[in-house]
Amino acid sequence: MVPALDHLVIACNSVAEGVDWFTQRTGVAPVAGGKHPTMGTHNAVVRLGADSYVELIALDPDAPKPAHPRWFALDTPAMQASLAAGPRLIHWALRVPDIAAAAARAQIPRGDVQPFARGDLRWRLTVPTDGALPAGGVAPTLIQWDSDPPVARLPANPLTLAQFAASHPEPARMREDIAALGAAALLPVTYANAPRIAVMLRTPRGVVAL
Repeated sequence: MVPALDHLVIACNSVAEGVDWFTQRTGVAPVAGGKHPTMGTHNAVVRLGADSYVELIALDPDAPKPAHPRWFALDTPAMQASLAAGPRLIHWALRVPDIAAAAARAQIPRGDVQPFARGDLRWRLTVPTDGALPAGGVAPTLIQWDSDPPVARLPANPLTLAQFAASHPEPARMREDIAALGAAALLPVTYANAPRIAVMLRTPRGVVAL
């Protein structure tokens, strides 16, 4: 297996809001995913092409707040203020065959490799101890599936990835990091004052930018 886009992360104030937002834009409705008890979050998911998916994630109102920071900067005032204006694409995850080796090669620290499970799904993920987005979301979270990835279980749909790009104040450093992970072809990175990732999706409603 070579490194590949595993999933895109869209953060939202609530999963219901995120599902409605995504459905209105693309014409494809995400389905319920599950809960992440150790992080106090839950999600909805939608298939993207043959082997990737989109995750819409939010704080779980029925879960207690964990003693540690939640992932993807979801606890921060800046993220909460941003999401008050609506859901947005904030991050991506890179599927790798050996997460320990990939984390060791990374030029940008990813935090600890932590195991997760839900039902018969098993995976390992890099999680910064402070809950921050690596490089503002441009440097991918690393994921290794120890079970079959969930994408094959998701309903088929016509969504495909048309374009994926990023910008960052240190584009050369971002490119070096992504190249060290064997994923240079996945994400071109250009200069901008603030980190940002963006995608264009082919959808039943035409090409949609997120």
